[in-house]
Amino acid sequence: MFDVNDDVKSEYRRVEVLTGPGRRRRWSGDEKARIVAETLLPGASVSEVARRWQVCSQQVFGWRRAARQGLTPVLAKTPGPATPVFVPIVTEAIPSTAAPRLASAAAVIEVKLAGAVVRVVSGMDDAQLTAVLRAVRASVPRP
Repeated sequence: MFDVNDDVKSEYRRVEVLTGPGRRRRWSGDEKARIVAETLLPGASVSEVARRWQVCSQQVFGWRRAARQGLTPVLAKTPGPATPVFVPIVTEAIPSTAAPRLASAAAVIEVKLAGAVVRVVSGMDDAQLTAVLRAVRASVPRP
């Protein structure tokens, strides 16, 4: 007859054999690139992508930081441009006869920013003006 107390009398109560891969995983460069690329898509959340891949979100942030600093070639494998692309500003020469008429018709403010002159007339949309000024400012290469 089997008695529960027999287990108590022996030296070992339970032996557990672990099989399979250990907790530490190795990620190939392609897998890292795929994960980082998913986090760079518009509207993507790093924590959601990390949860989907069963990775700690801090690990994904580390891979992104290493890719930005050029320590790993992860971003080279991601699709799409790595830097934003801007449309060049095209200016047209204003005839000298139109300048006095424009000044008398409405008040004009000239904003000189990053080598460009933006003329702001009364009644201009605030959101549009903000977008133009940000684009001009961002087009200047920083040292």
